This record gives sequence, C-alpha cells and structure tokens, in this order.
Amino acid sequence: MKTLMNLATVAVVTLTASAAQGAIVQYSATLSGPAESPPNSSPATGSATFDYDTVTNLLTMSVSFSGLVGTTTVAHIHADTAVAGTGTAGVASGLTSWTTGLQSGSYTSTINMLSTATYGSAYLAAHGGTAASAATDLLAAMSNGRAYLNLHSTTYPGGEIRGFIYQVPAPGMLSLVGMCGLLTRRRRS
Repeated sequence: MKTLMNLATVAVVTLTASAAQGAIVQYSATLSGPAESPPNSSPATGSATFDYDTVTNLLTMSVSFSGLVGTTTVAHIHADTAVAGTGTAGVASGLTSWTTGLQSGSYTSTINMLSTATYGSAYLAAHGGTAASAATDLLAAMSNGRAYLNLHSTTYPGGEIRGFIYQVPAPGMLSLVGMCGLLTRRRRS
C-alpha cells in the first residue's frame, strides 16, 4: 500500500510541476462519413490534431482530409454533446481562413482561445459570455470527447465527415497508469 501511495504522490507532483511550467496539451480526431449524424456513405477520411498552449492560450489546428464527394464549404468545431462520442451540438468555433472548393487538402491555423472572435455568438452567450469561460468549457468538451470537428461540403451541407475530439495522453502518463494497475493487481494477488 505504501508503494502505491508513493507512486500516486510522484504522479501528483509530476502533473503539478508540468502544469506550473505550462505545457502543450494535445487533442486529436479521426473524421469519416459514418461518424456523421446521421451517418452517410462518404468514402472521405480525415484526421486532425489540436495543440493547446497553456501559457499563450493559443490553439493550433492541423486538419488533413481526402476523398470528399462534394467540395468543401465550411468547417466548425461543435460542442458540447450530452454524451461523449455521440450526438450533435451547436457551433462553438469556426475554422478561420478555411479554404472552400476542395475535395482533399490540408489546413493549419492558430486561434487565440481568449478572444471573443474565436467563438460563435450563441456559444459565447451560452458559456458565460466571456472568452475565458467559453475557452474553459470548450477545452473541457475537447478533453472528454464531447466536441467534434465537422467538415461540410456541397454534397453534404450538414457535414460530410466529422470526428470527435479527444485529449491525447501526455507522454509517460500511459506507463504511469500501467504501473499503478500492475501494483494494484500485485497487491490483490
């Protein structure tokens, strides 16, 4: 039991030190037509990464997609669904400088999470009315799979491909969690 407590203490200290120094928190999404609501038969696929800098409050988005049946019209991050990995939600933030008229391509942009211009007016109003409160809520939704990226096209105006956004575990955390599991299993044996 003492070993488990020591391991937990190390984990807390490590996480606290990382948070105090600032860090890049990573998120990812895999996009497809069957992931849409309602699902569609688009053969298109896509992937997205989101890097959030806890010091500068900047979110850098990188999106790659291919095989769209239609051509791109608009893209948004939607949040907060009631249940992780399913459902629909209103637009939280549009992707600025999104290129239209493509069936495949890539996109990279950085937005300031503390700017009211980052959020749709309805999302901003429903989430405290300030950019700080909207950022807190959107990042929480992204962390637990209640936010998704939706790419709209001329063929599927409601969305051709989408993917739920999930936080990527920090390097080393998976092994730390695994060690806790092994110690717990060993203790029970």
